[in-house]
Amino acid sequence: MAEHEHTHDHDHDHDDGHEHDELTEAEAQEQAERLLRKEIALSQIRQYGDPVLRMRADEVEAFDDELRKVSERMIGLMHDADGIGLAATQVGILRRMFVCTLDGEDHVLVNPVVTPVGDETEVDVEGCLSLGSVRVPVERVTRVTLAAQDVAGEPVALELEGLPARIVQHEVDHLEGRLMLDRSDAESRREALGRLRPRLVLTS
Repeated sequence: MAEHEHTHDHDHDHDDGHEHDELTEAEAQEQAERLLRKEIALSQIRQYGDPVLRMRADEVEAFDDELRKVSERMIGLMHDADGIGLAATQVGILRRMFVCTLDGEDHVLVNPVVTPVGDETEVDVEGCLSLGSVRVPVERVTRVTLAAQDVAGEPVALELEGLPARIVQHEVDHLEGRLMLDRSDAESRREALGRLRPRLVLTS
């Protein structure tokens, strides 16, 4: 899942026109390196049109060094791509696992099962690391429980609401071969597909 738009809000109340001085050479270099890391990371994340994004992931049975290495790589890609969630299918691995950042803490969640709590839903705009700059409104339940395993196979139980609940629902959808487009309204989906189809032609 791409960085939630609301998390980009910054405090500009005291902007008097002098806050945007030119970057120092070190800051400019750091920014350029960050953008390069993002570009490299996104090149390793499967993009819309890749058939693996529509495939259902298999249960994880082996909790071994390979799983740990995969999860570490995914966390690195997620951060470099400025994301807050990344499913294994998005890197071409058909395993039921995803990584995410919940309330500032990174998690590896294996064989996740999400259960809604109550009927309250909310529509909010979502982005996805596999759909570029596309953003669409998606209705999701606001509170869920999540049962999973960590990278060592130990049980994990979480009660989530708000943005964390939305993140895990988005990532579990990926493991089912479902994209946020499938949950958006028809008009938003048509507009998004109109932006995505030219990119499919260019990359095919």
